[in-house]
Parts: sequence; structure tokens; C-alpha cells
Amino acid sequence: MSQRRWWTALLASLLMVLGLTSTSAFGRTESPNAGSSKDAAAQVLTWTAGDDITQYASVPQTAVAGPTTIVFENSAATGNTTGMPHTLTFDVSDPEYNNDVPLNILANPNDDQGGRHTAEVTLTPGRYRFYCTMPGHERMQGILVVTEGGGSDTTAPETSASVSGTQNSQGAYVGSASVTVTATDAGAGVDRIEYALGDTGAWQPYTTPVVVDQVGAHKVRYRAIDKAGNTAAEKSVDFTVVAPPTDDTTAPETSATVSGERNPDGAYIDMATVTVSASDTGSGVNTIEYAVDSGGWQPYTAPVMVHALGAHQVRYRATDKAGNTAAEKSVDFTVVAPPVSDTTPPVTGVSVDGTKNSDGAYVNSAKVTVNATDEGGSGVAAIEYSLDGGPYLAYSAPVSVDRVGAHTVAYRASDKAGNTSEPRTVSFTVASGGGVPAPNCPEYDERLTVIVGTVDSGVPNRVTNNRCRINELIEDEKEWTSQALFLKHVKTVLDKLLEEGVIDQREYNRINKAAKQSGIGKPGQTGGYRKIFDGSQASFDRWEHVGGGSFGLNTDGSITSGTTQGGLGMLWFPERKYGDFSLKLQWRDDAPGTGNANSGVFVRFPWVHDHPEESRPEWVAIKYGHEVQVLDRPDGDMYKTGSIYGFDRVGLAGAGVTQKGTWNDYEIRVVDQHYSVYRNGVLINEFDNTGGQDFSPPRSDDPGTDGRRFASGYVGLQVHSTTDVISYRDIRIKEL
Repeated sequence: MSQRRWWTALLASLLMVLGLTSTSAFGRTESPNAGSSKDAAAQVLTWTAGDDITQYASVPQTAVAGPTTIVFENSAATGNTTGMPHTLTFDVSDPEYNNDVPLNILANPNDDQGGRHTAEVTLTPGRYRFYCTMPGHERMQGILVVTEGGGSDTTAPETSASVSGTQNSQGAYVGSASVTVTATDAGAGVDRIEYALGDTGAWQPYTTPVVVDQVGAHKVRYRAIDKAGNTAAEKSVDFTVVAPPTDDTTAPETSATVSGERNPDGAYIDMATVTVSASDTGSGVNTIEYAVDSGGWQPYTAPVMVHALGAHQVRYRATDKAGNTAAEKSVDFTVVAPPVSDTTPPVTGVSVDGTKNSDGAYVNSAKVTVNATDEGGSGVAAIEYSLDGGPYLAYSAPVSVDRVGAHTVAYRASDKAGNTSEPRTVSFTVASGGGVPAPNCPEYDERLTVIVGTVDSGVPNRVTNNRCRINELIEDEKEWTSQALFLKHVKTVLDKLLEEGVIDQREYNRINKAAKQSGIGKPGQTGGYRKIFDGSQASFDRWEHVGGGSFGLNTDGSITSGTTQGGLGMLWFPERKYGDFSLKLQWRDDAPGTGNANSGVFVRFPWVHDHPEESRPEWVAIKYGHEVQVLDRPDGDMYKTGSIYGFDRVGLAGAGVTQKGTWNDYEIRVVDQHYSVYRNGVLINEFDNTGGQDFSPPRSDDPGTDGRRFASGYVGLQVHSTTDVISYRDIRIKEL
């Protein structure tokens, strides 16, 4: 039996266990209404999806109970032109809705059904909630109301209410009254009962008798709704509650506080919130009242928010159940308009100076001067620059660039109100003029601090006297046969830097300590890193792209996703599988506008060709490997940077966020089934691959825990769309 036939049979068996039949398993079937089979479903309900990620193209809203054919189509015919997969899932986790149909269909325009799937189910009277989930997008949902078959129920429920409690001779209830509401429905059945207090109170779900212990006259309104959507006419009961006999003659104690954002003069900016409290040790507090300025008294039920500009007085008092009223008190305050905010980022400019040759290149060096002005009123707070795609650094003086070759300097500025200008760039070339040669650095590492292995020393990664940075002199990715040899190398580098005044003794000690903690050279860590992408065309050609989208090679040795076309796809390295490994790379969020890019690094997935998912080979990595997420966006998908997608969530607070356009170091370390994810030298996630997904409900198209526990596999990079633009560079791997 072929792999495809084996997988089809297995999926069909699983669906039969769930009580479902799907063309995902058995191939496309005709609508039951097209044949004469006596077993055909009595009705067909159709959902369709297209390019819109906020709503289905069409949905049914009502149905009758009984056998039903569910049709879900997400194809070019229904408006899907992007290849985005959609799901149709019936919620079986909320007791408020019917939970007897565990339907979960994934439809893709490019799947073997052409995006059209059917399932045979049996619906019962009530309400079903359905929704669609897509990676990186909010969930869209709706309600399907199912009535009894054989006719439409148009009769509302019958309702009644009774009041109970101890009554005095005048019929008033002493201390409290309890209101019990009942409802019956001979048709579709009662769905829910609601009640409301007084003439204007909001409707609330009725679950238990309503107890009213406030002294005074009361009205409780009630109604019921059946499963066909019929609502009974509103009814009500009226009664009075009086206090039990008491000798309480002491009024309640009252107090109030005012809160909100204040300016230096003590005035509240835009709004003040007044919170009133009262206590009574005798009969107990019955009511609290308040009045704003010269207005009338109103019942106090929640903190009072005052927005009107100007001076205000809020008066307050309380009455206990014995009728004792506290003396009126008040609080005084002033509300002012918020200051006009600066929302305009600074304006930046740049100039490049130096001696040019006939080709326009700068001979030996170029001096880059950045300037910024702020017209929003708050003033310029900081200017930053990035050289050749490196991290943004604080700009304090003109930057001298003397490495021979093509260069790009990006620059931006922030004002004191927190507005940051969009990065701008200037490009130029430095040519050799027989002067200072380009620096010969052992490694290329422009991270902000000195990081040895994965241990961050915290020492700034300064440019040394030979124009190499400290990190570029410490060869922590070279193959070392013992830790003693590595530490001797580090000592030689540090001794020279200390002598030249690049570092002080305290920084010397911190870097040396980081080198010892790194473990480099110890048994099990003696292998060096192998570059599987070094920025050259030859290196890029060793990778293979599958699925939608694309990656393009840049002149600075990086690759960028979504350069020519959108869609979901993957760039993977097919030359070999890796077992236990440390994968290092750098990534940069280059999404246009104010959004953030969605991408990820795939690890330990099987060979993508000759696989049951071959029609969409990029899904082999999604379903059978693990995606280490890259997503710094605060909204959308709950899996943020460092998450193991679908299995282990990391929020932005845990991973941290770096500014867009900044290179990030990423290390993914996998030993047996233990995953460790480092971002810029900081451990942001650890995950043991021993359990299943944490999707709720679980995705029906996932092969399960065993399918995710490969001991080895391939590595790849995800492309999401033309708006999820992200760049990668310096990809290297070491087997552990």
C-alpha cells in the first residue's frame, strides 16, 4: 500500500471513530440531494470562504433537526485567490451550546478535494457555535439555530414567577424576598430565562432564584426564549422589602476617593473617577447616593467618572436598612483637557563626505553625518544608525567607514514624546587608495554586547584599535579541542585589549567569566559550526524553495522573504538531516509600515517530497516538524517569538521585542526532545516534546504527538506573504 493510500485509510478510520464522514478521506461525493438513496441527508448546509479573513463568504443561520450534509468550500470558485487555508469547527467545549457534533474541517484551494469538503452529521434542536481559526489572524465565529423537524416553532415559552419570604401584616417582605422564575415550551424547548431589576435594569441570565434584600419597593421583570428563537412577552412582579425590627439609630460611615492621572497642579487630566464606600455595623447599608455639582441625587452602583472640564463637587450619602441617613459629604476636584500631544516624528537628514575617485567611490574612507530636527514640540531625544544591516547604535558623532566595499547606513531619530521616524538609508562605496587596508577580522559579529557562545558578558562590543569589534576577535565558533586552549586564546585577546585601553579590568574579568561559563571546548562541545548559508549565490543555490512566496538574495549577503510574490511557502536545506544540533542565524523584521512580520524557523521535519502532503510540501514542515516562531506583533496570533508553534506559547513579555529593522541573533538548540530557544543570547523558551498540541480544540489535520517526535530532520525558513517581510543571514549549524 502506498503512503498516500495508507494515510487516507487511517484518516477515514479516525473520522468514523468521531462519527463523521468526510471527503477528505473518501474523495469528493455528490450532494445527497442529487441521488435517490433513501439514506441521503434531509438537508444540506453550506459554508463558503474566500480571501476575507474576518468573515466567511456565506453561512447558514437556521436549520431543522435531523440528518444533515455539511458542505464547506474554500476554493477559487468561492473567492479564494491567495491559497489561504480556512477551517470550519463546531465548538463542543461551551455548555451554553450544543456539543454533540465534533466537526473540524480544514479546506485549502490546493488540497486533493479542490477545497470542497462534505461531512454527514445529525443535528439536534438548540444552538451550535462554529468558528474558523487561521494562523496569525483573529477567530471568526457564528451561531446556527436548529429547530425541531417537521414544522417551524413560532410559539413563545410560557412563563411565571413567584415571590417568597417572611411577610409582615401589610404584606411586605421582612429582610429579603426571593423571586423564582419558571418557563415551559412545548415546541423547540426552553433555551434560556432572563431577568432584570426595576424598569431600566439590564437583562441578566436567570439560573437561581433572585434574592433582593434592599429595603424599599421593587420590580423584577422576566422573560424566556426557546431554542427556535421565540421570545416570551415581558412580565413582572412587584413587592416591598422592609427592615427587620431593630434598635439601630446610628447612620452609616461614608468616605470617598478621587483617582486619575494628574498634572503638576493636581488637576485631573481628561477624567476623574470618584469611588464612594459605606459601612454600617447595625442593620447594614441599604443604599448609597451621589450627586454631581448641583444635580439631583442618583443611586450609586459603580465608581462615578467625570469627564466635563472645570471645577466639580461630588456629594454623597448613605442610608442603612433602619432608615438612618448619613450626613452629606463631598469631594472637590478639577478636570482639565489633556495637553496637545506630539505625534510628529523628527525629520532626519544625512551627508557623506570624503575624497571621491572617478567612479564616485570614496577613497580609503567616508564620513557619514546624520542630523535631525523635531517640529512636534517635544524635541529630539536620540539619533541612531545601523551600518550594513547591523544593530542600531547611538549616534553621537560622524561615523567613519573605512572598510573597502559597498556600504549602506540606515538612520532614524526619536523625539521626547516617543515618536520614531521611519528608517532612511544612504549607500556608497569605499575604494582602496593605497591607504589603510580593510580590517582582517576572524569573524563578523556586530552585536551590541560581547557574547561568548550563548553567555552574555554585558560588556559593550566596541570597535578595537585594529577596527575589528571585540566579538570578532573571540573565535567562539571555531573548533576547539579543549576548553583550556579556548580560554588561552581568550586570555591572549583580552590581555592585548586591556593593554590598549579598550577594556578595563572589570570588563576583562566579566568576559573571561563568560568564556568559562560558555563550556566551549568541553567534551560534547568540541565541534565547530558549519555555515549552510554564507550570503553568496553559490550558498543560496544549495537551498530549495517549495510552496508559495519566495526569498531573494540581497547584495549585503542576506535573504529577504516576500520579495516577488506572496503565499505560504518554505526555503529549506535538503543536503542533510540533523539530529541533536545548535542552529544559529540572524533575522530582521523588515515588514512595511507599522506592522510586524510573521515568519518562523522549521526544524526536524521529514523529506518533503514523496510524502502524503506532497501536493503542499511546505505543510510537511508545519504538520510533521516544529516551527520556532518569529512574530513581535502585539495582536493577532497568540504564538509570539520563541514559541514552538501549536505546542508551547511564549508572549512578547517573555521574549522581549527589538525595534524593527534591527538584527536579532537566534539560537535553536535541540537535544533529544528538549528544545531551547535563545534570542540575543537570552534563553526565552524551553520545551520538552513529550505532549500533544495546545490548540483548543485540537486541529483535525495534525498527525499527533508521535508524528512530532522525530529524532532527526531537516531545517527551513518560512515565508508568509508579501507583507510579512523578514530577512535572514549568517545561518550556521553544529551537531551536538
